[in-house]
Amino acid sequence: MRTNNARVKNTIVSVYFVLIFFAVLMLFFFRGLSGATDNQILLFIAIAFGFAVLFFLVHFVSKYFEYDSDGLKVVVLNKGLLFSDKFNYREHRIEFDKKQLYAYRFRNMFVYKTLTLYFKNSREIKSKETFNVTLVNRRKRKYIRQSLSKIIKANKNRID
Repeated sequence: MRTNNARVKNTIVSVYFVLIFFAVLMLFFFRGLSGATDNQILLFIAIAFGFAVLFFLVHFVSKYFEYDSDGLKVVVLNKGLLFSDKFNYREHRIEFDKKQLYAYRFRNMFVYKTLTLYFKNSREIKSKETFNVTLVNRRKRKYIRQSLSKIIKANKNRID
């Protein structure tokens, strides 16, 4: 099964545009309030801090996700949405045999969702890898869950 969240890229670009528009709007709003308040620097710092928190939250959450379980190997990829064609500084990719997978876990935090894969290498050393699946819609996460469950069930039947 192959799936990804490529359609969400336009939404994230729109969110960045709205954030920049909001920052410019706040700049004009700050100029209008400059005579009305005594703590101008404090107000400016509060607005700049709020914008920075929103910007980095969107940057942290927005990642491209790709899952491919066709064939004998499972390939899972996370990378940044913006500038990912030129700069792969946020890329996290793993490729492993299906027989190495022994567990998985989806975690749903308030704003952030993760997929953790647990697998053994050829020397029976256990390891885990975590991927950001925040922008993958619920239906695709359900399909990924079904695919991973099928792989684990086949591995348990093969061992027993």
